[in-house]
Amino acid sequence: MTGEWLLDTNAMIDFLNGDFTLRERVADSPRLLLSIVVLAELYVGAHKSARTNENLARIENLIFTSDLINCDHGTAWEYGVIKNGLRLKGRLIPESDLWIAATARQHGLTLVTRDRHFEEIERLQIANW
Repeated sequence: MTGEWLLDTNAMIDFLNGDFTLRERVADSPRLLLSIVVLAELYVGAHKSARTNENLARIENLIFTSDLINCDHGTAWEYGVIKNGLRLKGRLIPESDLWIAATARQHGLTLVTRDRHFEEIERLQIANW
């Protein structure tokens, strides 16, 4: 999977909302990758929104047009290394973002994000479009 993009939750929400830059860049990719953690966060957002059914339908469509990446032993390993490194720096970030970063690092993916706290993670390739 090296050289491909993984969108974090905020970037995926912007993508779903029609962000032109994200849609244009993703259109040039061979496939859209979706972390199981991002999917879970999207479901949380849909269930708490005023347009639950509409947002759930958008998520289901996203699933059919994406390759879902699950967490496994390798993801857990990366999570442990990342979290300990951040702990030593005194720079902890949200748990779900740790899992997203671990997934990206495990698979050699560039994480597309607008969240600056990901910059604290060593050996994580980041793009901000």
